[in-house]
This record gives sequence, C-alpha cells and structure tokens, in this order.
Amino acid sequence: MKLFKFFIAILLCNTIMSCSNDDDMESLDGQFGNLVIKFDNGVEDQDFIFGVNYSKSANESYQLETLKYIISNIELTDADGTTFMYPTDDNVFIVNEADANNAGEIWITLEGIPAADYTKISFGVGIDQERYGLGAEGQGDFLQTAQDEEMLWSWATGFRFIRLDGVYSDNSVTDEALNIHMGSVGTSLDNYREVSLDLPNTVLVREMAEPEVHIKADISLVFDGQTSVTFSEGYSQVHTDETTTPIIADNVMGMFEVHHVHNN
Repeated sequence: MKLFKFFIAILLCNTIMSCSNDDDMESLDGQFGNLVIKFDNGVEDQDFIFGVNYSKSANESYQLETLKYIISNIELTDADGTTFMYPTDDNVFIVNEADANNAGEIWITLEGIPAADYTKISFGVGIDQERYGLGAEGQGDFLQTAQDEEMLWSWATGFRFIRLDGVYSDNSVTDEALNIHMGSVGTSLDNYREVSLDLPNTVLVREMAEPEVHIKADISLVFDGQTSVTFSEGYSQVHTDETTTPIIADNVMGMFEVHHVHNN
C-alpha cells in the first residue's frame, strides 16, 4: 500500500510539473519584449582605445583612429530550435567605436522580440547579396546612413563592411598609412560572412524584462585570425582586391564571442 501511495504521489508531482511548464510556455504566447546587444571591441584581453599602439605578429604594430563595421540579419534561435529573424528593413546596423559609452560598449536595441528562451544568436557581417540586389532604393534609410558614416564606396561598387583607419610600424617603417576597407564588390566579389554563436546561458525575453547579450569583438583577429597577414606584404591597404579582401572577411568572421548574458 505504501509503495502504491508513493507511486501515485510521484505521478501527481510529474503531472503538476508538466502542467506548470505548459502553462509557463502558454503564458508567453502573444508576448513581446526587447533585447539589448552590446558590442564591446577589444584587442586580445585589453580594452580597445583609439591611438594606443597594439602589437601583432611579424614584429608589426598598429594604432587606429577609425573602427566601425556593419552588422545585419540578426537572428535568434530558441530552446526548441525555432528561429526568429529581426524584420529585414530594420535589421542592419553600423557598430562604430566612436559611439561607444563610457564602458566601451555600443548598444543595439531590438524591439518587439517574441517572448521565448533563446539559446543562440547569429548575424551577418556586411550586406548580403539579396539585400544588395534590392538596388539603391531598396536599402531604405540605411543607404544614407552608410554614406554619412563613409561606409559606402559608391552604389555600383558597394559597401565597406569594416573600416579600420590608422597607421602601422615595423622594423623598417614608422607610422605608415593603414586602411582596411573590406567589403563586397557589387556582385562580382561576395565578402559577406555569417556568424553563429551559442549563448552561455539562456536569454529570457519577456514582456517586462530586457535581457542583454554582451558580445566581445577581438580586433587583433582581423590581422591574426584564421590567417595571419603582414602589413608590409600588401595588407596595409585592403579595399577591393579579390585576394586580400576574402582573407580579411574570414578573419573578421572569427573575431566575435558572447562574453556573458544578463537577464534583467
């Protein structure tokens, strides 16, 4: 009899927990909330600071006066594998270090996110060919934003996906010009890259909460990432070249990681 009562108690407990979980999920239906993504640029384990000299491979060093890049196509995946792509018209941003707050962070606030438990975030670096194929008028307000931010060569050529301007030095030169303006070249050279990052803990988007995802971008990996490049061997001026730009694009793809998550 005791064993029977114990079995019944366990069954009731599991039933209540299951109903409670179902109620929790059902209670999220129709709810929407905001999500803040914080981009934090650094160099290895250091904070990035304009005008500071940073060392890299091949006995070279660099300092920057401009650091900005385009993020687009932000997509979230929940615990069930369901994906949510932020609305296309608003799903493109310029992360400009000059706009960073006192903590060195550039905030992107996504509004109207379906309430869910999200476990993954993905995004593109640059402008994909489908968006580019919409033509100049199809870019909406972003075309003017890109022009104002000097992230557009010309419409026929396309966008700069990342812009790093400064100087470099090595054993033979000092303060030589450094300009990394990697992007696609119309439809002839596609340097758009997608990044997918697992979240270290679940992001709980709710109607009355605004969680934050803190993404670190290690700028040193632009030069010493998947491939190490040398400024003196053609990588001090990267613009539309079909050899150098894809290498920089692949390096940029690997510079992001989720550092931590705040569920507020």
